[in-house]
Amino acid sequence: MGTNIFFKKKNIKISKIFPNHNFKDDFKVNSVKPLVHAQKNDITFFDSIKYKNDINSTKAEICIVSNKLEKLLPKNFYKIIVKNVLFELARVAKLLYPLADIDYPDLSLKTPNKLRYKKVRFGNNVLVGKKVKIGKNSIIGSNCIIESNVIIGNNCIIGSGVIIKNSIVGNNVVIQDGCKIGQKGFGFIPINKKNIKFPHIGKVKIEDHVELASNCTIDRGSIDDTIIGRNTYLDNQVHVAHNVQIGSNCMIAGQVGFAGSSKVGNNVSIGGQAGVSGHLKIGNNVKIGGGSGVVKDIQDNKIVMGYPAVSLKDFLKKN
Repeated sequence: MGTNIFFKKKNIKISKIFPNHNFKDDFKVNSVKPLVHAQKNDITFFDSIKYKNDINSTKAEICIVSNKLEKLLPKNFYKIIVKNVLFELARVAKLLYPLADIDYPDLSLKTPNKLRYKKVRFGNNVLVGKKVKIGKNSIIGSNCIIESNVIIGNNCIIGSGVIIKNSIVGNNVVIQDGCKIGQKGFGFIPINKKNIKFPHIGKVKIEDHVELASNCTIDRGSIDDTIIGRNTYLDNQVHVAHNVQIGSNCMIAGQVGFAGSSKVGNNVSIGGQAGVSGHLKIGNNVKIGGGSGVVKDIQDNKIVMGYPAVSLKDFLKKN
């Protein structure tokens, strides 16, 4: 994820975050990151057996973990053992990034300075925040809002009424009318009859040559980033939840919905109104029929259909 340019981080030492623990080195915490991305001074977490293979690749030394899973961590980890990993993770993220649990209005928005954006064409009533970067030959349609620190590449076409925040957009990207990109995702933790908001400190990354049709919604990541891979096309009203990562050369038809933290491979085709549950892995070259409900991982090169989604051969036998 790198340095967070969208949310200001508080400088807090590890002893202040976990006062009931003794640490050899009372260092300032860099951030909170998944196992696979965490570095030495980051805090990471291990909340599902699905991420067991990421343990060996992490460079973090402090991990929030449950009693059930702590035995799977190497001895060199300092383990913060808790009853509810996600609740503790939310508490830590809120301490480090106190403004990431709500989408506060960007009060710096102004009409774009044409001297600064000499090679960009703007429609009417466009508002741009501080430190926004827009590449040459890009077109921003009327009534768009581009919030602070957003980066948009060269030769992009942004339709009317688009809102972009907490996002990095590549080159030659087309975003059609009405899309909403980079807003806080749907993340809550039910505790004692209350729904605790989960801070969203990630961003949206849209790679080169992507096209988003009208009224797509792409939530920013909670702890990881939400990514749309190169040369991928999303049809109208597709919803991509937090931390979802879609590979390159994918074709996603209208009204498909992705729940949080699922990963989609390259060259995947998904028919209209299909739904993909959270924390799943969809392999490369997969085809998913329209209206299907995907509730488990799908291996490379499979064709599935139905609810729950099964192989096309099995689906045709039943129907």
